[in-house]
Amino acid sequence: MQVEIWSDVVCPWCYLGKRRFERALSGFEHRDQVEVTFRSFELDPSAPREPQPKAALLASKYGINEAEFAANEERLTQLAAVEGLEYHLDGGVIGNTFDAHRVLQLARGRGLQDAVAERFFRAYFTERRSVFDVGSLVELASEAGLDGDEVRRVLDDGAYATEVRAEIDEARALGANGVPFFVFDRRYGVSGAQSVETFAAALDKAYQDAGPVPK
Repeated sequence: MQVEIWSDVVCPWCYLGKRRFERALSGFEHRDQVEVTFRSFELDPSAPREPQPKAALLASKYGINEAEFAANEERLTQLAAVEGLEYHLDGGVIGNTFDAHRVLQLARGRGLQDAVAERFFRAYFTERRSVFDVGSLVELASEAGLDGDEVRRVLDDGAYATEVRAEIDEARALGANGVPFFVFDRRYGVSGAQSVETFAAALDKAYQDAGPVPK
């Protein structure tokens, strides 16, 4: 059974949703038959290549003031803590994530996609590290197990750009207007960082409808 997760590495709900899904999967009886694939989605394809201060830019984007934005981030921090995630959302920068998604495409082919996705999330939300510039992406991906020279070649050569754009288009074709977006065996979609119980129910239903894998 396949579970596809469309997400962006600067989406706090995506990291939260990833952790809740993982909790549901850990309690799923047939978890050894589940293949999880992370797919690309850009929350803001027009985001600047040069990172900008986050609060002012995102508050303006969502039509709220910076105090309201800060309050929203505090609520998110508390929700994340319940799942064992340590968010440090105040301050920081936002930028274009297209290159990070290209690295994640490479990681999939090397069997390290979950490790690299987790490293990017933790770097951005917990450690306040950049996931936008080449140097940071190479360093973080290397820490997660990828070969740093290969990561740099991918970033320099423009590799995997077509794959990233195709997955973004595919998400929209499936009806995703935002992320995280979870698709279970191409049968059911779950939008947002839903509860552990919701993800567990989706796993059960998809497995039952697909039928057991022959031994």
